[in-house]
Amino acid sequence: MKHTVLKHSVLSAAAVVASVALSGAVVAQTAEINIGISITTTGPGAALGIPERNALEFVPTEIGGVKIKTTVLDDAGDPTAATTNARRFVTETKADIIMGSSLTPSTIAVSTVANEAGIPHFALAPMPVTDARVKWTVVLPQPIPVMGKVLYQHMAKNNVKTVGYIGYSDSYGDLWLNDFKAQGVSGGLQLASEERFARTDTSVAGQVLKLVAANPDAILIGASGTAAGLPQSALRERGYKGLIYQTHGAASMDFIRIAGKSAEGVIMASGPVMSPEGQPDSALTKKPGQALNTAYEGKYGANSRSQFAGHGYDAFEVLKRVVPAALKEAKPGTPEFREAIRKALLSERDIAASQAVYNFTEKDRYGVDERSRILLTVKDGKYVVIN
Repeated sequence: MKHTVLKHSVLSAAAVVASVALSGAVVAQTAEINIGISITTTGPGAALGIPERNALEFVPTEIGGVKIKTTVLDDAGDPTAATTNARRFVTETKADIIMGSSLTPSTIAVSTVANEAGIPHFALAPMPVTDARVKWTVVLPQPIPVMGKVLYQHMAKNNVKTVGYIGYSDSYGDLWLNDFKAQGVSGGLQLASEERFARTDTSVAGQVLKLVAANPDAILIGASGTAAGLPQSALRERGYKGLIYQTHGAASMDFIRIAGKSAEGVIMASGPVMSPEGQPDSALTKKPGQALNTAYEGKYGANSRSQFAGHGYDAFEVLKRVVPAALKEAKPGTPEFREAIRKALLSERDIAASQAVYNFTEKDRYGVDERSRILLTVKDGKYVVIN
């Protein structure tokens, strides 16, 4: 009898062990990393958000053996809607990571929520990283000072002395105007005239008349998406003959489509994803850029590549490096995992992506250098790299 009982006890223990092992296997198989993504797929910023959304078709669905579950919501570029989306990610989907948004004002809103909740945040638009947002946010697009510097250098080499500025009447326009004052003016350039317009404006005739009257050597346009084409066209239609500079916020085929012949000769800062073919094989951004463009243009057509698709794609290129490191520390769905992601973002070095080689630090939340930029012009309706 004792033997029987002992045997029965052993069998029960074995069954328990098997059950626990099976349960663990099921947990391992069903564990997911939840990512909430708020982007602008409708409204005036859709030219940025749609490529970001499209790029999600070409990112991994599993990293480190763990499935990725994404929840994508449209915020229409409205900071209030972006805030609502971010809060839904916190309370409803229990996001491990938050991404977004496509425009600077709505990105600031998402960052605020993510930092309050203690969730890693990948910004998809340039934004000011304040003390309140520095802990949990990293920014995928290139910082304005890095992109601005190459534009001001080009101005100086082409004997530009006076510059007119027209930009959005929001935080993106502020970032570029402030950078021009900080870098451009200190480098010897003079701000001849300053004009602003709203993202939803359909005409900038009044602002352009003032700029043309000031007759600066060059004009810098601090705008993004299709709206960047509005002042470009208006300036040429009003007879402005000087150089026109555009920011990396305009780097897409939609800009050429909207601006038409007026786009010819523009000088534009861009990320390397717009022309990875011209990079040396040693460039760490070449292979990711070619991989994205091959997939993207294979589905959406020749020359459909986009600066903004690169941002959405690169967020997952970064995750491919940091998630395996974080999984060694904690399980998804826990505060410990979110902290492990944050720490891995700071410890992983030389993270190669289509737009940059990222080296985030506690103070530098952009983490990029000159490898993140190229200069483009438009010739015969196509982008051409300026060497």
